Amino acid sequence: MPTVASRDDRRRAGSEARVRVPPAAHAGWRPAPDRPDPVALLEEQAATRVPDLVPIRYGRMAVSPFTFYRGAALPMAADLAATPASGIVVQLCGDAHLSNFGLFASPERDLVFDINDFDETLQGPFEWDVKRLAASLVVAGRSRGFDARATRHVVHRAVRTYRERMAAFAEMRAIDVYYSRVDAAGILAYVDKRARPFLQLAVKAAHHHDALHELPKLTAVDAQGRRRIVDHPPVITHLPEATPDVVTEGAAGYRESLQEDRRVLLDRYEIADVAMKVVGVGSVGLYAVVALFLGGDDDPLFLQFKQAEASVLERFLSPSAQPSHGVRVVAGQRRLQAASDILLGWAVGAQGRHWYVRQLQDQKGGAVVDAMTIEDLTTWGELCGWALARGHARSGQPAEIAGYLGDDPAFDHAIGDFAVAYADQNELDHAAFVAAIQSGRLVAESGV
Repeated sequence: MPTVASRDDRRRAGSEARVRVPPAAHAGWRPAPDRPDPVALLEEQAATRVPDLVPIRYGRMAVSPFTFYRGAALPMAADLAATPASGIVVQLCGDAHLSNFGLFASPERDLVFDINDFDETLQGPFEWDVKRLAASLVVAGRSRGFDARATRHVVHRAVRTYRERMAAFAEMRAIDVYYSRVDAAGILAYVDKRARPFLQLAVKAAHHHDALHELPKLTAVDAQGRRRIVDHPPVITHLPEATPDVVTEGAAGYRESLQEDRRVLLDRYEIADVAMKVVGVGSVGLYAVVALFLGGDDDPLFLQFKQAEASVLERFLSPSAQPSHGVRVVAGQRRLQAASDILLGWAVGAQGRHWYVRQLQDQKGGAVVDAMTIEDLTTWGELCGWALARGHARSGQPAEIAGYLGDDPAFDHAIGDFAVAYADQNELDHAAFVAAIQSGRLVAESGV
């Protein structure tokens, strides 16, 4: 068993790290003279992706600085690697922008708010996730035309929530931190009344997103009486490389990654159809397969098999020690989330591709940025800060992080400065990206 340091020792270690790398060191952003070309970095990523889908990825990223930011995890990782590091390590989400948080159902069927994307998860400095979240709030605020001062206040509130929640987690028993969660009832009691209608709509929408709700939207009964996934090119298509046989080849490994009782559940379904489904922004171009399983009497189960590559953070941090990138994603998700999908698992396909698997829709509700008021964005940012602090407290040492953050707003203001400056950089990068499309260097399609 490892030696367990006392809470005071952990807090002292955090305070010492604060002296070595004070909060002010995180303020602002200035690109280095040898900063990598962000467009070139995105082109590098395209080399391992499905060629026909890369233009869709570019088209989605080109829409606005916010959609570009969502897909530009690699350029930002390169930039974060050049910034001062606290040295305090947690399990990073790796792509903690505001659209990668949301509502979903726990195994007990309660709605919880948490991080919901882990493609880039890896161990690293806790502040990388905080900076990614903070800058996304500024980028989103600008996309809505909000006042600069008000948007900066949004960031301060989010980072302050992270700091204050971390201080509270630092005083809790480790097992109580593990059991803590941000549930829907607690959210609605916590939020400002002006933001409550927005969150109530998100909660209501989440309740309606499940397999039964998706069945008539995604499938139809063919002439032979078989239920099949309906093609909607280019978003949903049946391709030769995405067939029931391909999924079946990897299903045995996936089944073994589940707990025994969940294998019993999975065995009550059989695969009926498989199709490629383009999802998100940053992950477009990787293989993403939706598989329809039926249990009889139109009892549907949709599983999503998503290809997992090396995290973009691995270029700049230690490589994952996990045996596959599917395992890396699942292990990171389980470390960070309060409650994970009961059918979350992994597999290695016949062609050596790494996959992670989860339910396609399980009462999920996300951020509709285009519908947000400034109060909505403020509240969403605070909830993201809360959930991120809880995840970091589970996977790291909350007393050490709390010791580093202190009980003053120095870190809040430093991250606010960084977020504004990096949002400026993101706008420049988006403009360069659009120019690359207009020049013919990149080919983009709408992919709607």
